[in-house]
Amino acid sequence: MQVREELASQHPHQLVRYVESAQLPMDMGTFTMHGFVEKKTGKEHVALSYGEIDTNKPVLIRLHSECLTGDALFSLRCDCGFQLNKALKNIVEHGSGVLLYLRQEGRGIGLLNKIRAYHLQDEGADTVEANEKLGFAADMRSYDFCKGILHYFGINEVKLMTNNPRKVNSLTKASINVVERVPLREGRNPYNNNYLNIKARKLGHMLDEIV
Repeated sequence: MQVREELASQHPHQLVRYVESAQLPMDMGTFTMHGFVEKKTGKEHVALSYGEIDTNKPVLIRLHSECLTGDALFSLRCDCGFQLNKALKNIVEHGSGVLLYLRQEGRGIGLLNKIRAYHLQDEGADTVEANEKLGFAADMRSYDFCKGILHYFGINEVKLMTNNPRKVNSLTKASINVVERVPLREGRNPYNNNYLNIKARKLGHMLDEIV
């Protein structure tokens, strides 16, 4: 017990607190859901693991920020739900992997402020302009604490499913070796085309702009 307490106070263990795990049957397969609390903010995050995680080779992972509108309500305003579904399918097809579901709604501004930002977008602002008009940065999310979750699985090398260079840079700075970036280009449609173009133009996401 003393050893556990000492480890819990050391980096990266002090970043998160593990709570519990349980089976999560889904249409595409049965995942294991692991609950964590981010100690700095008190936010509750979830990791979904599938198959046997072999830490002797790079593990296929996804850092997915919560998006109620896209993930649960099937909104076409963003590509989040499409990316979530594809990432989980990729993990199953690969045979193993981990998806970190992070409670950072609306690029970190929260659900109600996201609705306010949507209203500004309805009036003509793009996603970055809407956040800034509300007094927020374009992207308020942090990924540093993810090292604590990955360390729980013993993961130090990853194949990261993302189009976002900030995620690659954040894991690299946290001493997680990103050996490969796996593109995740899903769900472009007339309702989110401008949204995706702004991601590429203003936030540096690795996406092609389509007029």
